[in-house]
Amino acid sequence: MLISATLSKPTKIVEEKLGRNFQKIRIARNPSVKISASYEMEMFTDKQAFHKTLTEKEAVEFIEQNSGSCFKNVTERTDREEITILTNKHGETKTLRKPLKNIQPVQNKTFNRKKNYIIPEDTPVPFLTELGVMTKDGKVISQKYDKFRQINRFLEFIDDIIDDVIRLNQKDFTEDEPLRVIDFGSGKSYLTFATYYFLNDIKKIPCRITGLDLKEDVIKECSALSKKLNCLNLDFKIGNIEDFDEDRNPDIIITLHACNTATDYALNYAVTKNAKAILSVPCCQHEINTQLEKSSAIKNSSFSLLAKYGLIRERFSALVTDALRAELLEQQNYNVQILEFIDMSHTPKNILIRAVKKQGHQTKSGDLKILDELKITQTLNNLLSRKN
Repeated sequence: MLISATLSKPTKIVEEKLGRNFQKIRIARNPSVKISASYEMEMFTDKQAFHKTLTEKEAVEFIEQNSGSCFKNVTERTDREEITILTNKHGETKTLRKPLKNIQPVQNKTFNRKKNYIIPEDTPVPFLTELGVMTKDGKVISQKYDKFRQINRFLEFIDDIIDDVIRLNQKDFTEDEPLRVIDFGSGKSYLTFATYYFLNDIKKIPCRITGLDLKEDVIKECSALSKKLNCLNLDFKIGNIEDFDEDRNPDIIITLHACNTATDYALNYAVTKNAKAILSVPCCQHEINTQLEKSSAIKNSSFSLLAKYGLIRERFSALVTDALRAELLEQQNYNVQILEFIDMSHTPKNILIRAVKKQGHQTKSGDLKILDELKITQTLNNLLSRKN
């Protein structure tokens, strides 16, 4: 039974055959879906992610039809083995098979198999136990299962770009020169500890991570936990994103639900310090909504209908804000994707901006006409304009 598959290293015919220039495709079985269309497919271009549901037959056929022709590297995982299909520049294909250890017998064809998370279930992880997500024997606490899924989803986003970060560094990270990560607005630091665990324990990449937050009591708790878990290169600081500065440039900037314009200051810091990658989940975007509420400009624009109702204006303002942030990062030489962080049923704050630096330092102009049309300002645009 197919559990998951990743297709990468696209060939020149991807766009012709699949309709878009997909860079990577991930297929994974969803054990919670008890119907035939039980596989989720994520298809990534440089800027977007597309989703589709498949049956097992459709998933297997898609992999067979596109291995080698559209993608040079394909890794499949079944309930019994890991299969790697490699295609060279001459079109010659090599298939490697690796049996999985401790195979559990398949019981009928039910849909109760657990998802293949980066941090698996039933395996005790100290930081998750201490943060109340797991019991000491590795069972995920039912009330914390959404948090467990959120953590794993975030690690998938990091896993997708970590090779790019290493490539942009032009050499491997070492204990003397570790990968630097800053988590702005780290809060209780679920994702901060998870990122440290993923890089340090799973990927074995030397790293140094700093979590920054305004709440003194939270920082004290996180610092104590880091010490208890012997996380030697994970520290926490009290501070405001707007005022934060360090001599050493970060490689990755993380922001999860940094409120309102705090996200803009974090993104500006990332651009200023030439961060190689950014993962940002914005929150509480009041800036543009407040301006539109008081302005008559939108009533005379093509967006007038979207200002008629407060709730719709609020959501429109949030989408405009994130679209501008993505465009501004592209202007600063980043490849940008807007992705769904977790399912909308869990939280409406589910947009993740993921940006990876391109080679070189070339900036470009972009489409910011909406700022003039609505007569609004936006913090990241203002901050970057001061530098130019």
